[in-house]
Amino acid sequence: MRKKASAWLALALGVGMALSGCSSSNSSSSDDAKQGSQKAGEKLEIFSWWTGAGEEDGLKALIKLFQEKYPDIEVENAAVAGGAGTNAKAVLASRMQGNDPPSTFQVHGGAELNEGWVAAGKMEPLNDLYEKEGWMDKFPKALIDMVSKDGNIYSVPVNIHRGNVLWYNKKVFADNGLQPPKTFDEFFQVADKLKAKGITPLALGDKEPWAATHLFENVLLGTLGTENYKKLWTGELSFNDPQVKQAVETFKKMLGYINEDHSSRNWQDAAQLVAEGKAAMYVMGDWVKGYFVNDLKLKVNQDFGYVPVPNTEGKFMVITDTFGLPKGVKNPDDVKKFLSVLGSVEGQDAFNPLKGSIPARIDADPSKYDEYGKQTMQDFKTAELAPSLAHGSAAPEGFVTKVNQAVNIFVTQKDVKTFIDTLASAAAELKK
Repeated sequence: MRKKASAWLALALGVGMALSGCSSSNSSSSDDAKQGSQKAGEKLEIFSWWTGAGEEDGLKALIKLFQEKYPDIEVENAAVAGGAGTNAKAVLASRMQGNDPPSTFQVHGGAELNEGWVAAGKMEPLNDLYEKEGWMDKFPKALIDMVSKDGNIYSVPVNIHRGNVLWYNKKVFADNGLQPPKTFDEFFQVADKLKAKGITPLALGDKEPWAATHLFENVLLGTLGTENYKKLWTGELSFNDPQVKQAVETFKKMLGYINEDHSSRNWQDAAQLVAEGKAAMYVMGDWVKGYFVNDLKLKVNQDFGYVPVPNTEGKFMVITDTFGLPKGVKNPDDVKKFLSVLGSVEGQDAFNPLKGSIPARIDADPSKYDEYGKQTMQDFKTAELAPSLAHGSAAPEGFVTKVNQAVNIFVTQKDVKTFIDTLASAAAELKK
């Protein structure tokens, strides 16, 4: 296991450093990160990739709350720009391998945490913090399991994002007498009508390697169902299964309805197409809601609407952002103070309404959330939960990187057999 973890760390470093392309032009955040790599005393360095719309506001609100409670602890916001952590993960891998960890860092719950940093022996367990704060019954058991390995808990979830959301422009749909699609058949019927009117049916911004994978994993979930979808990542279902081929064919067909300039756009740029009515629909996680509301000043259920991605009603693609305690930091007590604020009702309710996510805790205050947040909180309690591949919960980082590469080639070449063969080959390596 340690050998695999070391290989994962080397791959994360090598691949991460090769990747480039930011979803944000926030150069000050990059400068902060460079300064943060040289520790100054007992400064609390909070490392993340939250520099974009909504997410940066949420992080600043969380830090402000912490500083109100602990004014004597100096905080450094060491955020690194780049969608879904493309650049931040490269910087983090380099620092962790060089035994220069930040005080705490953003990491997705699931395989990204457990098969990466925990398996590599880089994280301290937090069982004592959970017991002290009385958290064992405040977070869903399934969520605690996502941040646990071999009986120990290694990070604190700050939020829950839903990945299987189809966003749509309300005016475009109303003007064309359309209803948001609930099935793939309905999606293609709607898409054909929009295309005939000269409107781009589906927005995509895959300038960064994860965005097209996000669309693909939702098609997989809608085609396979929750149980078979999860079996892909455990090896119980082969990528050569006919259901996977069906999903790939559906994905290929959907790509016939996207904007031509998709490869030059990031996720915010794609969202703007929907906001402006230049595209009608967009499959993306609910950080889009934070962007629509906070940056573009759009109104929920007036300017834009939302439904589960076709064929995923009753399912919930889970993405959870978490923070933990790296081994070897100089200020572990201060880190635990920050984690205690991050995991509190007050902390989660300061962060999530701005981020566009919902709280990870089950006892947060629903009145602080808009109608999307309230509905998503209810759905989370009853829906079948599925881990996101694109965002690191379903499989280790090295496998995700290979899938991203295969998906992005497929978006251009649309060769179904080659794509499936590549996925199957990557999955076979995963078992070794």
